[in-house]
Amino acid sequence: MSLTQKVFSIVLIPLLIFSISSSQTATAEQVGVSARNAVLIEQESGRIIYEKGAHDKQRIASITKVMTAILAIESGKMDDIATVSEKATRAEGSSIYLKPGEKIKLEHLVYGLMLRSGNDSAVAIAEHVGGSLEGFVYLMNEKAAELGMINTEFANPHGLDDHENHYSTAYDMALLTRYAMQNDKFKEIAGTKVHRAPAAPGESWDRSWTNKHRLVTGMYKYATGGKTGYTKRAKRTLITTASKDGLDVIAVTLNGPDDWKDHIYMFNRAFVDYELYEIADEGKLKDVEDDFYKGKVKLSRDIKYPMTKKERENVRVKITLVTPNKDWDEEGNNIPEVVGEYTVIVQDEAVVETPIYYEKKKGKEGGFWSIFKNIFFIGAGKIPW
Repeated sequence: MSLTQKVFSIVLIPLLIFSISSSQTATAEQVGVSARNAVLIEQESGRIIYEKGAHDKQRIASITKVMTAILAIESGKMDDIATVSEKATRAEGSSIYLKPGEKIKLEHLVYGLMLRSGNDSAVAIAEHVGGSLEGFVYLMNEKAAELGMINTEFANPHGLDDHENHYSTAYDMALLTRYAMQNDKFKEIAGTKVHRAPAAPGESWDRSWTNKHRLVTGMYKYATGGKTGYTKRAKRTLITTASKDGLDVIAVTLNGPDDWKDHIYMFNRAFVDYELYEIADEGKLKDVEDDFYKGKVKLSRDIKYPMTKKERENVRVKITLVTPNKDWDEEGNNIPEVVGEYTVIVQDEAVVETPIYYEKKKGKEGGFWSIFKNIFFIGAGKIPW
């Protein structure tokens, strides 16, 4: 049974602590950003706080490596020892100076990839994780499709201008970064200032890699991670994540001649204008009065949404529940897991939609008689399950 087929309860709850601004996202004219394409989103909800040509397909240079890094981390091979091919050492551009035949832990390659933007590291990762460059590119595009990066195509693991069919958008790269930042290992690597790796064969000194991302290494105290990029055709590209007072945001710029300042400007505006409001807590819903559902329905997660201080009065919550069937009972027999939808509405636009779950009563098996029964089965040489 779908919610559209049979709906019996709709509860509209005004949240008076909020108000509505004239627009939910800033226009390009309101913010002084030098980049041709830019976007700023909030991590928890994915809300776009600012955008400028955010869906235009463009070359992205080395911010490509965010995808390479998260695939390597998710491969489960971070403790593997990879053998560096001669092809990897011939990669053009920025390098961590790998040697043909060198054996190095995949984890170190990912640090070299993210902190120093090593193109040789990107190829070595791709060959080890994907079996070949072509195999890894396939994985990149599969993950992009999974994440809804509808205006993206990857053709290499590093972002060099060696393929015409390698492009993305500021928004798609923000989607990717939002996903990657949910991974603790990626978050750790992206925010690392300096990493030490074992010396290459024949070298007496361990490698020490300092992150190229100036906002992360001290230029902006709220920065938590990111990735730099540059090619002659793409120009400067940049991803930065930042956090202040519980508000986590992601900035992406493409072709940004003054990108450090662009990101600081967008972050500062967001931290002044927006706050992450808690709308509902995970667990039982308290605003349901219907006799059948009261005290028995729940949310599987906290619901939070970033809003300006002026946003109030017109924010509402809609709770929609399906009509109970005659064969349902309060014990939960025959009741589906999802029985409704919890919707947050801002200025007549649904901004959060999440399922409402029925909390079935736990079985009555247990206590003395259950224990006695299990002892009987075991004594008879039978396993009671």
